[in-house]
Amino acid sequence: MKKIFHLLIVTFVFFFAACDDTTETIIPTLEVNPINLNGTWQLAEWRNAPLADSTYVYIILNRKDLSFRIYDNMASMYPSLTSGTFELENDYKLGDIISGIYDYEQGSWNHSYIVTDLYEESMIWTATDDATDVQKFVRVASVPTHIMESAREIVE
Repeated sequence: MKKIFHLLIVTFVFFFAACDDTTETIIPTLEVNPINLNGTWQLAEWRNAPLADSTYVYIILNRKDLSFRIYDNMASMYPSLTSGTFELENDYKLGDIISGIYDYEQGSWNHSYIVTDLYEESMIWTATDDATDVQKFVRVASVPTHIMESAREIVE
């Protein structure tokens, strides 16, 4: 009986010693919908790496008319502006997917993206056809004025 009592005390001590006083706060993700996507986002990482210095991509998503405007300098040293509309759909296997069509008959985005880890300040997009094409966006107040003023709208 004494051995069982000692065993219970030792188990009790180990149990409480294993408990951690710090609690981790889990922030729930937001529902992927036009309201939660609305706003200005900056591409912070692409393929799990930060963008090269002086390279940027900003996307403004407008919930009211499901339009977008992209300011970037990925294909040129000069800022460019593309615009169009986007749509959201839910695929029962993949999850929430965003895709877009450019204005001026420029076609569709190269990929559709699975939107995950949507928080108030960040989100992840993963191409539906290329799991290595992962993009992390962070919410920003606005596109810098000098970029907006010098961006040429691409109309071909």
